[in-house]
Amino acid sequence: MTKEVITTKDAPKAIGPYSAGVRTGNLIFSAGQLGIDPLTGEFVSDEVVEQTRQALKNLKAILDAGGSAMENVLKTTVFLRDMNDFAAMNAVYAEFFTENFPARSAVQVARLPKDAAVEIEAVAVVSSQ
Repeated sequence: MTKEVITTKDAPKAIGPYSAGVRTGNLIFSAGQLGIDPLTGEFVSDEVVEQTRQALKNLKAILDAGGSAMENVLKTTVFLRDMNDFAAMNAVYAEFFTENFPARSAVQVARLPKDAAVEIEAVAVVSSQ
């Protein structure tokens, strides 16, 4: 098994001893992505809508850097600080996943890193070329 760490300046650096993404064979596993602007290192907003949009942009950047794409996502997990934010998160999520939807789990958690509103991770297949 080979393991390739995925890095890109277009997504925030990991905030701990982990990789933003890892590729093995034709699969990519992303770490959970927060709504952090990669240029400033700060949340784009305190609101779930803006954080969801940025988290998905960060996820897209990791997938692009690893040779995949959003349409190749097989499974996502969405962690929310408040399940009352589900509809708002889901509306933004639908902007990024428009057909052939990936499998998904969404759960409310007691707390997220940096007190985020949302965190999103994914497993994707690498594009055939």
